[in-house]
Amino acid sequence: MGLFTLPTVALFILLKLSLTFVHGGIPTTLDGPFKPVTVPLDKSFRGNAVDLPETDPRVKRIVKGFEPEQISVSLSGTHDSVWISWITGEFQIGDNIEPLDPKTVSGVVVYGRYGFPMTNRSTGNNSLVYNQLYQFEGLKNYTSGIIHHVRLAGLIPNTLYQYQCGDPSIPAMSSVSYFKTMPVSGPKSYPSRVAVVGDLGLTYNTTSTVDHLLANGPDLLLLVGDVSYADLYLTNGTGSDCYSCSFPHTPIQETYQPRWDYWGRYMQPLVSKVPIMVLEGDHDIEQQAGNQTFVSYSSRFAFPSEESGSSSTLFYSFNAGGIHFIMLGAYTAYNKSADQYMWLEKDLANFDRNLTPWLVATWHPPWYSTYMAHYREAECMRVEMEDILYKYGVDIVFNGHVHAYERSNRVYNYTLDPCGPVYITVGDGGNREKMAIAHADEPGNCPEPCTTPDKLMGGFCAFNFTSGPAAGKFCWDRQPEYSAYRESSFGHGILEVKNETHALWSWHRNQDFYRYAGDQIFIVRQPDSCPVTANVTQNN
Repeated sequence: MGLFTLPTVALFILLKLSLTFVHGGIPTTLDGPFKPVTVPLDKSFRGNAVDLPETDPRVKRIVKGFEPEQISVSLSGTHDSVWISWITGEFQIGDNIEPLDPKTVSGVVVYGRYGFPMTNRSTGNNSLVYNQLYQFEGLKNYTSGIIHHVRLAGLIPNTLYQYQCGDPSIPAMSSVSYFKTMPVSGPKSYPSRVAVVGDLGLTYNTTSTVDHLLANGPDLLLLVGDVSYADLYLTNGTGSDCYSCSFPHTPIQETYQPRWDYWGRYMQPLVSKVPIMVLEGDHDIEQQAGNQTFVSYSSRFAFPSEESGSSSTLFYSFNAGGIHFIMLGAYTAYNKSADQYMWLEKDLANFDRNLTPWLVATWHPPWYSTYMAHYREAECMRVEMEDILYKYGVDIVFNGHVHAYERSNRVYNYTLDPCGPVYITVGDGGNREKMAIAHADEPGNCPEPCTTPDKLMGGFCAFNFTSGPAAGKFCWDRQPEYSAYRESSFGHGILEVKNETHALWSWHRNQDFYRYAGDQIFIVRQPDSCPVTANVTQNN
């Protein structure tokens, strides 16, 4: 047998068979970089989506008085705490609105482990009402119901809890609902499934996405920007999938805030049980009187900003088992002297890679996208932040904004790099704007460079490429080598981290059977080949 004995050969065969069984023929990033793939557009595919009307039973108010509605769960900084959020009282919209007094209704959560009495009780002290106000005659103002955020602490990891929320003194309490806590942070401890979706909106396509997502049984939902698309409506409720096209003469970008309430009602059956973590997109800016922005986004969701050392709801971090998530804001200052960058630097330097081996970053507009829509729009952010994310070994980046699906090879500075992140765009949740179909590398589709910067994101940084196959050009003349797979379709993704080095990523198209994956790959970390800067013993 030469160098191999029979037992050694048997062990080798067994190991090979076990690896084949584990991967099931699914490719891994170690097999890459992959030759770029573009899935041809399905000619029968409807790229437009239609919003659910306010008459749809799924968005109508069904509670009475101050009974809770729009109930949601979100994570705090660590496994032993969560936030419960809900709204009591009706919104008002019109010329003469009188905001409710948050002090008139208490925010209480009673809870306990499933199967045991709900003997625990937490009371919130940060209930609020927000207003959407305009300075122009004829535009309707809005005031919300009372929004409650209550933090539950001292929870047991990986445990099913039951809870009710509301004000027991009225009495006005919700029915019993359930949530499961995250596993404790550790290299062998992960949530089973993390669902990732972007640009969700509230259309019939959205309902298909959510149905498919529910069928995959996620433990956590990541929404990477653009929530309700209330800003595609005038304050009188008239909507369009192209606001600037339909309403070019409005004095300010109006929004129809009741769409947020409709969205919260529709999503309650999911997010009252599965924690949702949200970051902001451009459709969530909603500028109003006094140059206020992100008021609805910042008011309706609870964020672990304070727990993660952030001064803003627009950027924060949290742990979910052995994954450290960094949620970055593209529509707030991100340059190296800004608060966000300094917070990011501190967060990356202090998180414990021994406890959370996986580092996942998210923000709304992608740096690496080959679609004509929003092509190289976020280049200034990439110039400012790509180096520090590469330095600390970010494994995966999730983005939305572009209404299609795309997965990259490992890439850094537009160059294939075995230690760079895998960038995944999932801006195809189902919103009413059109699906992105055209690619910038196709003949006649390369935009003029001066048209690419987003006025909401800063200056111009997208110059011609200086090296590589696209040297001297603003666009590639074929699908770039960093783009591994792209397809125009509505859908969502599921991330399943298996251990310290392997995570299974699956993208599910709405037109397929529920559990069928349109794109699937094992993302493999190589900590020995790609050493990173962060590796300390202090945790957030």
